Amino acid sequence: MSQLFQGIAEFHWQYLIMYAIGIALIYLAIKKDYEPMLLLPIGFGAILVNLPFSSIWEYEGTPGVLQIFYNSGILTEIFPVLIFVAVGAMIDFTPLLKQPRMLFFGAAAQFGIFFTTLAALYIGHLFPELGFDLKTSSAIGIIGAADGPTSIFVASKFAKDWLGPISVAAYSYMALVPVIQPPVIRALTTKKERMIKMPYHDVKVSKTVLIAFPILITIISGIIAPISVPLVGLLMFGNLIRESGVLERLSKAAQNELANLVTLLLGITIGATMYYDKFLDVKTLIIMVMGLVAFVFDTAGGVLFAKLMNLFTKDKVNPMVGAAGISAFPMSARIVQKMAKQEDPHNFILMQAVSANVAGQLGSIVAGGMVLALVPWLLMK
Repeated sequence: MSQLFQGIAEFHWQYLIMYAIGIALIYLAIKKDYEPMLLLPIGFGAILVNLPFSSIWEYEGTPGVLQIFYNSGILTEIFPVLIFVAVGAMIDFTPLLKQPRMLFFGAAAQFGIFFTTLAALYIGHLFPELGFDLKTSSAIGIIGAADGPTSIFVASKFAKDWLGPISVAAYSYMALVPVIQPPVIRALTTKKERMIKMPYHDVKVSKTVLIAFPILITIISGIIAPISVPLVGLLMFGNLIRESGVLERLSKAAQNELANLVTLLLGITIGATMYYDKFLDVKTLIIMVMGLVAFVFDTAGGVLFAKLMNLFTKDKVNPMVGAAGISAFPMSARIVQKMAKQEDPHNFILMQAVSANVAGQLGSIVAGGMVLALVPWLLMK
């Protein structure tokens, strides 16, 4: 009988806050349709792990089912890299290959990652008790990749203790891109700039190019930054399955069954890292704020780069296209087209925005690989 009521005796008031956070994430997933495939399992996982004596994480010294998932799926990086295979099978690089110059926007819109890393590092210098060293700061900065799996992958290497807040921030702000981006774009552009029309010339991309692209990207990234291979290599492997044309069943399985199953396990396992004594901390609040900063400066970086390009090119670029260089696909491209249509109902820049958005997906992975390569190198200096 004593065991029956043991949970009541050991109940902490902080559990109630975590239940509220979990329910809030579930509400956003169901009611607002904000990244439901991840916010819902994350929210429920947060509730599960904050039950008194939660045997789902550990029971009498024996790992529970969610700790087993965490040890075998997150710490070993299996879940994130399997997601990359699935994402690669979903991505069509054709729009980018038709307009290669959009690669520049995919790079420029990663500015928020490096700005936020430096900002977190500076905060860590001012307040050493926070423990924001270079590794932790870079894991916070990578929230700006607007790519959940990349954030999880880097955090699992550099900031395991803060995997929960970093993951929640990454996926929450991805869902809030329609709220975050428009004010930033309007603040940095004039009405005249938002009305710039961009002619679109359709270019045929051969199947040979589509097949060669993932192979070449893998080889180049593997030579330049070998540590990025788990990220870039498996993303490109998934894309090669898609473009080969001879593995349709595997491509569909990667896009559906693999993506759904791994996303389900990944979400609830991340939620299980949100135990109250780690999550209810001033660091969590700082991480959430810095994640928002990263998204804002990503958008600003893309827009400002487009404006800079317009100073030197004859064919002007609508600066809003630069904002689509983040990885949130296709949400960001849709936002840009919607804003362009609001300024001029006859302005159609969706294809350029999609190209920049696809470039952003690749750019976020490359940025993650750069962080993984640069941080250990800098620490050796």
